[in-house]
Amino acid sequence: MLGRDDELEAIASVLHGGALLLTGATGSGRSALLEAAAERATVSGVRVLRGAGSAFEADLPYAGLHQLLWPLRGDLDGLGPAHRDALRSAMGLDAGPAPDRLVVATATLTLLTRAAPVLLLVDDLHRVDPASATVVGFLARRLDGSGAALLGTTHTGGELAGIDSLTVGPLTEDAASALLTACSPDLAGRVRQRVLAAAQGSPLALHELPAALTGAQRTGTRDLPDPLPLGPRLTASYAARLSALPAPTRRLLLLVALDGPAGPATTADLADLERTDLVTIDGGRVRFRDPLARSAVVALAPPGERRAAHTVLAERADRPERRAWHLARATVGPDERVAGLLMRAAHTHRRRGDAAGAFAALVRAADLSPRSADRSRRLAEAASVRADVDLRGVSRLLGDARHADPGRCGSVPAAIASAHLVLNDDGDVDTAHRLLVAALDDRDPAHIDALQALLTVCAFGGRDELWAPFHDAVARLRPGPPTLLALGASLVAAPARATPGDLALLDDLIGRLHDEVDPARIVAVGRAALFVDRMPACREAHRRVVRDAQRGGAVIAVVRALVNLCLDAVRAGRWAEATRLAAEGQALCAAHGYQMLRWPLRFGVALVAAGRGDEETTQDLAGRMLRWAAAHGARSVARAAHHALAVAALGRGDAEQAYRHAAEVSPSGTLATNAPLALWSAIDLVEAAMRTGREAEAASHAAALGQVAPLSPRLALVAGAAAASVEPSSDRFAAALAVPGAERWPFDLARVRLTYGEWLRRHHAASAAREQLAAARHAFEQLGAVPWTARAEAELRAAGATPAAGPVTLTPQEREIALLAATGLTNKEIGQRLHLSHRTVGAHLYRVFPKLGIGSRAALRDALSVRGTTTA
Repeated sequence: MLGRDDELEAIASVLHGGALLLTGATGSGRSALLEAAAERATVSGVRVLRGAGSAFEADLPYAGLHQLLWPLRGDLDGLGPAHRDALRSAMGLDAGPAPDRLVVATATLTLLTRAAPVLLLVDDLHRVDPASATVVGFLARRLDGSGAALLGTTHTGGELAGIDSLTVGPLTEDAASALLTACSPDLAGRVRQRVLAAAQGSPLALHELPAALTGAQRTGTRDLPDPLPLGPRLTASYAARLSALPAPTRRLLLLVALDGPAGPATTADLADLERTDLVTIDGGRVRFRDPLARSAVVALAPPGERRAAHTVLAERADRPERRAWHLARATVGPDERVAGLLMRAAHTHRRRGDAAGAFAALVRAADLSPRSADRSRRLAEAASVRADVDLRGVSRLLGDARHADPGRCGSVPAAIASAHLVLNDDGDVDTAHRLLVAALDDRDPAHIDALQALLTVCAFGGRDELWAPFHDAVARLRPGPPTLLALGASLVAAPARATPGDLALLDDLIGRLHDEVDPARIVAVGRAALFVDRMPACREAHRRVVRDAQRGGAVIAVVRALVNLCLDAVRAGRWAEATRLAAEGQALCAAHGYQMLRWPLRFGVALVAAGRGDEETTQDLAGRMLRWAAAHGARSVARAAHHALAVAALGRGDAEQAYRHAAEVSPSGTLATNAPLALWSAIDLVEAAMRTGREAEAASHAAALGQVAPLSPRLALVAGAAAASVEPSSDRFAAALAVPGAERWPFDLARVRLTYGEWLRRHHAASAAREQLAAARHAFEQLGAVPWTARAEAELRAAGATPAAGPVTLTPQEREIALLAATGLTNKEIGQRLHLSHRTVGAHLYRVFPKLGIGSRAALRDALSVRGTTTA
């Protein structure tokens, strides 16, 4: 009984004497609460007597009382003669004149009192015959203290005077979601949302609506009908009410139901419609009281009436796409005119970001296509759109397209859908690339879509030979490429080469995002903005894409929005948020088949782990990324892994490893044109090069970084720091720290302060060094960047800062590992003794270092003896 704690508590209060009437709408769970009461009463040793109202017995006097008292018929002889005879006559056990109702009622009360403890359950009291209802009302007002209890149910508005009632309302959102999960755990996410919205918290609907769907509809591989079909019990519950209405009223209700929740009606119609109690009328607009009533009206209308209603609504339609849909539903056989209207409707849906609506229109257009070639192309285009919503079902659609016109060569939409499948199945970048390049045709309306898909493939591949056909195709476009494609060709392919014109165009698009409704355009702008550090201005639009995910938008756009938000959160130092967004995105990838997009999300997690000193997670994720990238030709995924490994190596003080990894992202002296991550990893290479004596490499890379400094404040910050590292001076470092907006990038800013503080300490400016190092340590602590905090703390001690007084609190495992490390054992040897992996040992040590105020294991022995430790 999910979400019914209050109702169960109220029921429990009357189980040993008293009466309660449960009221509510059909399907609210009133009867289920009676069953729960029966179970609780039986466990408590209370005898349960049952009765239920029935339309077939409503004219039989005392039929309901007969149901209730039949189990007690053997006790009738223990009553006084008057009471015994009245009940035997009322129950049909003896022939005779109709007994007095008051006598029957008092006899029943006496019988129940003697049989106590006893619980009477009366379901659908509004359908019980009047004689029995009179007795029930009499009992309900006199059971207190008798040991007998009464629970009844009735529809809303069927309350009885003098009896306490409790309205059983709809389930809360959380309870409804939990019940749906328990009843139908296999529903796809978008299907769940439709069912929850239609059920409106009705337990019966939550059971029946999923059961009325096909297997393909439940898993999301087939679109859901509108409205959702009802199960047998829900249909039956509305059938009697609808069949009693005049035919003209039913036709009006059907028009309202088919035209959506706010269908039209004339003034003369309003009174008849309002009397049905199925709708409400506000300002001349008609709305169903609940979505289930709308579904029932459609389900119970004969097919011919539904088609006639759609024809009427097509004539009234105020928008072309609504007219197209109504005509499509009124059409039985192939009709190219209607199919063409649906194609235009599909393109309108796509422009508005309604991928699910576009897909449904394309499939229906294919069904109505008289020519096999048109049917084939429309199915292929449906597959292409479907790939943006859910990859499941795309293969079947492509197969249907081939079957519709076996002699037809592959179309551009088919190539786009096939490339999606290839990328997200085995991740074969080169195969997806060949499919798209071979299909490019600037005469085809889907040509731009194919180029956008090719842009994604090239970005994952990250190799010059992949980009060349893309750039050639974009250059051939006349009069020129669309804005977003042009931006992708520069800011996604090679942000280091972005021109002021590119940035101005991007800034203009970002300024328009608050009015943008197409999620694909929003995430495309975000992708272009990410590596030139303009994602903060795109956050709200991206969050809107995620919030609106259930309104028919493309799921792939939601995942890409989460990727952009996740990586932006990493750069902005909101690491907990980045981890949460990555988890949300990976769950969507798993549910909808977008395996390729797992990698940028895992990259975000790896970067956070590297910053925090979680060596085990960093090494695990980076290792998986490198293996997968090598097997599938995805150079950008490999670069991402090396960037995370470089950050981790710098944190633990291994500059040689850091240099090797950073050089894999982009060689020293250049910012690789096909590697956007070069803009993020450049400072890693400069720092590692300086720490390993590679001054020439550091200088050449700092110079390359200086060329891109105008692209963003963050790049100006790190470029200034790189220049100051190569040719140190207080003025250079101060200029870098003075960059406006530098505080928006707390990890980068703290690293600059750390480098500056280290230089000041080495040049005997201890007081100034402590100021910078203390600020760096505080920032690293706030981020949870454990190894970096340890580095700053060690530098602070070397600069003469006094360590915090008093013992340090370590966990038992941290203390044990620290003591073993202080004896000179390696991480591997410690792990063997404690049955831990060497990475876990390393992670514990990097948490211990900042607590003890040290930067390396060589200082462990002194720190443990000088400061002492306590166990948490």
